[in-house]
Amino acid sequence: MDRNKENSKAAFDRQAAGYDQGTCGQHARSLYPLLLAKLARIPFHTALDLGCGTGEMMRLLLEADPGRKLFGLDLSEEMLSVARAKLQGRAALTVGDSESLPYPDGAFDVVYCNDSFHHYPAPEKVLGEVFRVLRPGGTFLLGDCWQPPVGRAIMNVYMRHSKTGDVKIYSRKELTALLGAYFHDVSWERVGITACIASGRKGGCR
Repeated sequence: MDRNKENSKAAFDRQAAGYDQGTCGQHARSLYPLLLAKLARIPFHTALDLGCGTGEMMRLLLEADPGRKLFGLDLSEEMLSVARAKLQGRAALTVGDSESLPYPDGAFDVVYCNDSFHHYPAPEKVLGEVFRVLRPGGTFLLGDCWQPPVGRAIMNVYMRHSKTGDVKIYSRKELTALLGAYFHDVSWERVGITACIASGRKGGCR
């Protein structure tokens, strides 16, 4: 396994028990209401939570619509243990790698990813897999870290030595270029001073 992935898995295994309340999960939690508001405007039945962690986003989605068919994937078994206890079989949870998704082509109306993208060593592979498992016309929604240029440069130097699996914080230009290689109608918006939300749509009709 890649060193960054090993570090990420180990870090999230350690954080799992307190992630929903502690400071480690604070940034991810700050994005929940914004991502949920975006998802509320997208008609969908099947969704994949990429890097699902403790399953809190899935819990909130099922609270709003129990009929949805949700799937969650994460590298951390400990995170998924928390998610399983929380969701009680209401979502299909899998230990896995976002670079090699264990789902058939065109399986999902929506794939969303909250606060995980900056951990991926090979973002192009991840996006290629997201594209593959989305249905034509499906939506990819991404919430992640953001920093202004100076802060981003400092953080990205620090991340080279990170023991928690962080890889890179992307600029608006970098992230929209990555998404634009696979998706149509790419959008990006800054959220506060440390986050952003981006999205794109797979071409074709549902």
